[in-house]
Amino acid sequence: MAKPRILVVEDDAPIRRGMVDALGFEGYEVVEAPDGHAGMRSAVQGGYDLLLLDLVLPGPGGLDILAEVKLTRPTMPVIILSAKGEEADRVRGLKLGADDYVVKPFSVRELLARVEAVLRRSPERPREKTTLRLPTGVADLGRAEIRFDDGTRAELPEREYELLRYLAANAGRVVSRDEILARVWRLDPHAVATRAVDMQIARLRERLRDDAADPRILVTVRGRGYVFSPEARKG
Repeated sequence: MAKPRILVVEDDAPIRRGMVDALGFEGYEVVEAPDGHAGMRSAVQGGYDLLLLDLVLPGPGGLDILAEVKLTRPTMPVIILSAKGEEADRVRGLKLGADDYVVKPFSVRELLARVEAVLRRSPERPREKTTLRLPTGVADLGRAEIRFDDGTRAELPEREYELLRYLAANAGRVVSRDEILARVWRLDPHAVATRAVDMQIARLRERLRDDAADPRILVTVRGRGYVFSPEARKG
């Protein structure tokens, strides 16, 4: 399973380079932003699994970026990077939804430990599955196809494949429409109608032969989103 992608927003070049090198050595894919403007663009655009965020930045500050991220991607894990004298800002950051903080100067060992700990408990960190036993057959995510119990097969188009893979990785947890837009399709939930998610769910149900009137695989949780039913477990 591939390591997560981490966005590092830090204006101090030596510190930023040290973090990028350490994370890269551990196998993480790292994206870096040297100021608040670049950090805001990258943070809102998405495409990462964890945000390492300095509080004091040229342009938009870390708290501004954090607030924007939590509006569009409320479950995105964030670790604040702060100096010793920024305790009040750290407290504000935690109240805004940050998961943890690291005080500068910090050791590489401490940083990596905190990154691993936050990713482990993050609801957005998927658990990879390749074969799913369904009430109607077996979904092979490695081949992007479904093998039905009656001996027939169906290919999974790319968008339906991505959706099924993400929901199955988060089996038993309600996944909101906004999370699907942001995490699966890398779209801004504020710019796309959530009805698009409902339509794609309907197509995937049809592909899986999941009864729309009484779904057993992709269950609707009214007002919250969708959940991949525990009845459809890893094979």
